[in-house]
Amino acid sequence: MIERICPSAAFIPPLESSVLVRSRIHLITSTSTSKLDSTASTVSSNEDLLPGIEAIKSQNRELCQRLETLTNQPFFRLYSVDMLASCEYLPQELTECYSETCEIYPIDEEDVPEDIRKVDAHEHEFDIDGWGRWDMPTDDYYDILQFPEEYTGYDGADVWRFVHERICFEGYEYDDNHWKADYNKAVSGLHSMISAQIIRGIKKRVETGEGFTDEEVWTDPEKEFRRRLSPDGETSLAIENLYFCYMLCLTAVSKARDRLLQDCDSGKIDAEAAKELRPILDSPLLDHPSVEAASRKLHDHAVKDSDSKGALWEARMRTRELLRIMNCVQCNKCRFHGKIGTMGFSTALQILVGSSGEGGDATRVHRVELAALMTTLYKFSRAVDTCQEYLK
Repeated sequence: MIERICPSAAFIPPLESSVLVRSRIHLITSTSTSKLDSTASTVSSNEDLLPGIEAIKSQNRELCQRLETLTNQPFFRLYSVDMLASCEYLPQELTECYSETCEIYPIDEEDVPEDIRKVDAHEHEFDIDGWGRWDMPTDDYYDILQFPEEYTGYDGADVWRFVHERICFEGYEYDDNHWKADYNKAVSGLHSMISAQIIRGIKKRVETGEGFTDEEVWTDPEKEFRRRLSPDGETSLAIENLYFCYMLCLTAVSKARDRLLQDCDSGKIDAEAAKELRPILDSPLLDHPSVEAASRKLHDHAVKDSDSKGALWEARMRTRELLRIMNCVQCNKCRFHGKIGTMGFSTALQILVGSSGEGGDATRVHRVELAALMTTLYKFSRAVDTCQEYLK
């Protein structure tokens, strides 16, 4: 999990202080707060998103429970990840993770189903100009059930500063009528999801009595929620961005439904996992017209003119960079989950946008991409559930 510094999308000269970065971004993300609607717990400034937010609020809990069960299945919980990849973007000291809670280890080889190994090895190829590029498969597989996402005390401010200053698009206001503004909003939503997981982890530490070290400064979950995510915090539209990106992932899963069902029928997804997956694919949220508002907005902006279509390669390039910047995360558990989350995000964009703006071919999506998409959907669902606890 990574600390949030730049909550939205704008370029800030790298030599400015974090205080100036935070305040200037806050001004950008607060341009529409006067439109906030109390029916959506004052989390959205966009009227077209409000019905989708309400639909999610009413149906998310059941979906979240089903997704939790799904991600206990090997098909959706095992990933071959290069945990030794070097950071190519930031100068770093080569130091080991300073906390035992940061470390993860590969599972025993015999615990990885042979079918998963074969599929991953077969699906190692990638498009040079694609949305994402997963690590080449090796004998080392890591298990999200054995190493779940939790609060480690790691501060990844430098990584997020790079994401928001260098990967997000410069010069776009929050509600600009352009897919680059939508992209920035979605990345901010990804960041909000991780912030929610941090808050959830802090709360768990408090409730279990595990406690905190003297070096850990984030120890109050309510305080951290108010600071990171609440409408009165550093990023007034953080939760709107969370919902926006969650809606994109929901619609992406809907568009990948036939592919997922085909894999269930063919046995590529094993019977036990298929049993858990089918009810999720029947969730009303996947086909709710109001939930599709986010993807419609992104689509309409992406194909509105030849210039918009012609620039989509920039989004693909930056999304690949988003995945690679995760190699700069120096907490191994955070790196592991960060890679899965960004791969799930890139898979959603691959399915929704593709190369032309009209969407990609879900039949070409790899096992690891589908697994990351469903795992990331669970991460967003759980993050929304966490936020609702604090907004009551």
